[in-house]
Amino acid sequence: MFSNPRTPPAAAQSRRALLRTAVAGTAIAAGAGLALGSAAPASAASREAESTEPVTTPEQALRRLAAGNHRWRTRHQEHPHESASLRRRLVQGQHPFAVVLGCVDSRVSPELVFDQGLGDLLTVRSAGEVLDEAVLGSIAYGVLELHVPLVLVLAHQSCGAVAAAVHADETGEPLPAHVQYLAEQIRPSIDRGQEGDARVDATINAHVLGVRRRLAAEPDLAGKVATGGLAVVAARYELRDQRVRTLS
Repeated sequence: MFSNPRTPPAAAQSRRALLRTAVAGTAIAAGAGLALGSAAPASAASREAESTEPVTTPEQALRRLAAGNHRWRTRHQEHPHESASLRRRLVQGQHPFAVVLGCVDSRVSPELVFDQGLGDLLTVRSAGEVLDEAVLGSIAYGVLELHVPLVLVLAHQSCGAVAAAVHADETGEPLPAHVQYLAEQIRPSIDRGQEGDARVDATINAHVLGVRRRLAAEPDLAGKVATGGLAVVAARYELRDQRVRTLS
């Protein structure tokens, strides 16, 4: 998929090897940040009540995501909100409680990572959580039209898009077609104070924090952030232990 007919075979082979290594999970896991789900799991009765309770604040939305991630990483998933009656209700409209901007990586599906179901999350995905007009418009739709109180920008360990951007920056090798656009958007976040896998890992964190800052400053969202009606939060998913941690 990342081959370039104009790239010399040896260089193309080197780039493919680097991307395979990134996907295999060689980047160093970050230990910084607050655990998103450190509270004790709720009882079945309280979870059922919570699932029908409207979420109107960023704090409520974060708690629900934290509880779902706890179920996921402890392998107590409930796969909620899939019943026939729920599907019929959703015909009338949707009321998601969070927008999750995540990477396209096949190992980081927000509905699975947070153990949520139909109608719960408005999910927007782009490689490396890169922003463009379509992504910005999709997020704004969730906030302005559906009144979602939380936007979570979800990065992850061993991000191939970030690894490709770092490799292109170090070698000067062009990336194929539209992949070059992704690298250019990630490049300002590259942490040149680190080397090797540590550079990729640090860049993952720096990039997701930069995306969070940009979103929070967007004119369509900034007013809601200022009044407390919306929170924009950066987080990171660790492939090794399946935990989501917020970053600051």
